[in-house]
Amino acid sequence: MNTEFNTEDKRKQISQPKIYVENLVKIFGNRPREGLKLLREGHSRDSILEQTDNIVGVGGVSFEIQQGELFVVMGLSGSGKSTLIRCLNRLIEPTSGQVLIDGEDVAHVTLKRLREVRRTKMAMVFQQFALFPHLTVVENTEYGLKVRGIDQKQRRDKAQETLEIVGLEKWANRYPSELSGGMQQRVGLARALATDPDILLMDEAFSALDPLIRRDMQAELMRLQKELHKTVVFISHDIHEALKVGDRVAVMKDGCFVQVGTPEKLVTQPADNYIRDFMRDVNQAQVLKTGSITQKTTSLILEQSTVQSALKQMQQSQREGIYIVNQHHSPLGFVTTKKLNQALEQGKEDLKSVMETDFPKVKATTTIEEAAHLCQKQLPLAIVNDQGKFQGIVEHFDIVASIGSVKAVGDDTETTESQPQKITV
Repeated sequence: MNTEFNTEDKRKQISQPKIYVENLVKIFGNRPREGLKLLREGHSRDSILEQTDNIVGVGGVSFEIQQGELFVVMGLSGSGKSTLIRCLNRLIEPTSGQVLIDGEDVAHVTLKRLREVRRTKMAMVFQQFALFPHLTVVENTEYGLKVRGIDQKQRRDKAQETLEIVGLEKWANRYPSELSGGMQQRVGLARALATDPDILLMDEAFSALDPLIRRDMQAELMRLQKELHKTVVFISHDIHEALKVGDRVAVMKDGCFVQVGTPEKLVTQPADNYIRDFMRDVNQAQVLKTGSITQKTTSLILEQSTVQSALKQMQQSQREGIYIVNQHHSPLGFVTTKKLNQALEQGKEDLKSVMETDFPKVKATTTIEEAAHLCQKQLPLAIVNDQGKFQGIVEHFDIVASIGSVKAVGDDTETTESQPQKITV
């Protein structure tokens, strides 16, 4: 047995993206191959339309999505985002390119295999709910399992379980017409989740909802994602929604990606004026995370420190205060040089007796807006990772300074005109 080969093969499987798209093109019209040739020669969308009467829906997009990632494709009407998501499951046939799901190119499999992939790996949530009015909520929820051939008791149990997840178990025997718009969308989401797909495709799923209900559904999606860790491709025309729910966001224009990145990167490093215009009205405090402005700093391990050693280290590092952590690097308290000097005068050596244990602590993934109220404690914020380990501090002035970190369009000495690019990410 070739151990080296097997190890390398496993490594590739682990690092393989859940979805990999390369040079995806969709051209609508009677002469798509002619349009494709012009596209590859570098002609613009408008030029191809003028010469061939074909419309470039997606103009050569490449990207990859990791397992468990919530990837948002955002753009204005006509940008190509809905065409793109429908090419992923071939509700729209791509003109050219690859769509790999777990390494399998579904853009070129047989229709029989495609149906199997759709039944077992993908589920789609539409903008207009698409519920069957003559079926109850639970019957709508179990529909995908029924199509798959699952026996009645098993699919009913699974449907009931899924309705509990989305908070609709009490409405199981009601009809869609008896539900509000937000509740109907939850049924659509439950129907998708009931088949336990690896991938959720959500095309403008919340755009038909009222603002308050839409906000609730966004929160619900984020809650479910933390619990279920699905791979989600989410289409939206709302930049605020995109930045709120997405792990990464791709902004589309004229069938191509203009910029792809984390919400923080789009806000702090807009690629051009097109992206910068989108970010103009965004409340940066709702997007930026404390982890992005964290100052790396030293800390003291309680079990290895005394009042005297702590004071000596703080004098050497010229710090007026420092966090105390345990052996697992979880923060326990905060001490100042003033407190340490007072302790020495009183003959105290126990560091635990002089540290402030009522200190502000937040995760690195907490937004600045969520953390801002903690500045009232007059202590630097202790920033921890998901495991609770100390990462550094955020001072009050860091929070204030971060809000004005993005330059306005007029601040640029040279104006950059936005041109959609074939970005590979």
